[in-house]
Amino acid sequence: MPKSRIRKKADYTPPAASKQAANIKLTNRGWVAPVMLALFLIGLAWIVVFYVSDTQLPIEAFGNWNIVVGFGFIAAGFGVSTQWK
Repeated sequence: MPKSRIRKKADYTPPAASKQAANIKLTNRGWVAPVMLALFLIGLAWIVVFYVSDTQLPIEAFGNWNIVVGFGFIAAGFGVSTQWK
């Protein structure tokens, strides 16, 4: 049986110097970490104060919805964390 020819691949040629990749500018995101941590801590503090004060604080009229408010702050912290680069 005859042997098939092996095709030779072309050597790698780098792209021309005139086509340089565009520099990606990252915006200053220094505010993200402090805001994220602040939201986490506010949410945690809200829930802890609610339980420690025997449902009298932070806002008595909210009742058990204070837990939802606390978790809302925590969820907002996770939302802000998506902006961290």
